[in-house]
Amino acid sequence: MSATAVTPASTTSADAPAPLPVLGRDVTVPLVTGGEVTYAALDYAASAPALQRVWDDVAAYAPYYGSVHRGAGYLSQLSTDLFENARRTVGEFLDCRADDQVVFTRSTTDSLNLLAAALPAGCEVFVFETEHHASLLPWRDARVTCLDAPRTPGDAVDTLERALAARDIHAPALVCVTGASNVTGELWPVRELAAAAHAHGARVVLDAAQLAPHHPVSVQDLDVDWVAFSGHKLYAPFGSGVLAGRADWLTAAEPYLAGGGASRRVTRRADGGVDVEWHEGAARHEAGSPNVIGAHAVASACKALTEAGWDTLVAREIHLIDRVRAGLADVPEVRILSLFGDAAPRVGVLSFVVEGWNSSHFAAALSAEYGIGVRDGLFCAHPLVRTLLGGDPESQGECGAPEAAPGEKSLNAIRVSFGAGTPDEHVDRFVLAVRELVREGAKWEYRTQDGRCVPAV
Repeated sequence: MSATAVTPASTTSADAPAPLPVLGRDVTVPLVTGGEVTYAALDYAASAPALQRVWDDVAAYAPYYGSVHRGAGYLSQLSTDLFENARRTVGEFLDCRADDQVVFTRSTTDSLNLLAAALPAGCEVFVFETEHHASLLPWRDARVTCLDAPRTPGDAVDTLERALAARDIHAPALVCVTGASNVTGELWPVRELAAAAHAHGARVVLDAAQLAPHHPVSVQDLDVDWVAFSGHKLYAPFGSGVLAGRADWLTAAEPYLAGGGASRRVTRRADGGVDVEWHEGAARHEAGSPNVIGAHAVASACKALTEAGWDTLVAREIHLIDRVRAGLADVPEVRILSLFGDAAPRVGVLSFVVEGWNSSHFAAALSAEYGIGVRDGLFCAHPLVRTLLGGDPESQGECGAPEAAPGEKSLNAIRVSFGAGTPDEHVDRFVLAVRELVREGAKWEYRTQDGRCVPAV
């Protein structure tokens, strides 16, 4: 079971499609051992580099910058059209239903907090412990049932069905589930989970932050009620996000932010108070001057990925995944983390630990000695990483911060992630660097400074 229907066969380097042009592909960085090297950006799961196409579209619009919705001038009207066309483009990209709303936010985290603020009274939320904190933590004012990490896709569906069967069918309920794990990269059985939720009278919100940049996301095909994602993971600049889906809960809720744009009419009362009539559409939750450039950038990324062709993009990514996995398989000291097993389909995200190495030390050496950017830590998914590493899920830890000095035991992991802009050379250099570090050790001394492992100077 997978989140999407696109599962092309693996490709070889001879027939693999070329990467999409992204910003920063020619940036060089200094090495602690001397010299410079082209930077290998392999931290796409945190933030993907902006597509050159997206940056060009933003630059083309910049001279026509104007305030939206309430301006009579030409540039204001042009910006308004651009903003609302971006909304339509995103709705098409997600294959939304005709009456769905597309709300622009700051990020996936912001989107899910918006939805959390719109939950009806008495709503119960069901969420797996495997979620990113963005989808695990926003439900502070609801009754939350946190489900254990499943070990197969079928186990995930069965676990959810058992939990939902025990609830009051007459009370509102929401299931929050990821499309692809930001730790293991594994695809979740979204369609089956949505069917189980709906069979028990619950709604579903899909955290597509890691899924949307790698696979097509169809609200109708997956039959989810809402979907959330971030622009900065979808090859657009920072600061933009989307919540798209059913309008009723959003319309019934108080505006996420109170202010201009969300209000249709404001009048003074005789007693000195204020009466407000709020908008009922997406503007209800978009108070203030919106991030027009951010919305335009997200729409541009949606168009670029669609025009590149999902079959082509997924084929290239599977080619890269196979290349990394085959290379790491030759290093017995490396253990790739997984919930569903080695055969599970995944996006271009792999987390691993290296026997005898502190994860922060290893990541620091990859950066300082090889010019390779990966991530180490708990990846803002503390319960999941601790479960995968056999640690105490209740123990404390800072997001991304090491807990041990170089050479000491650590409950952190290393994550390598890539996507549409990653060339073969970057993943090949990563695999060679892993082999060399494991077999020969680091060439430089490292120390802990401000919670990070850094080269000693």
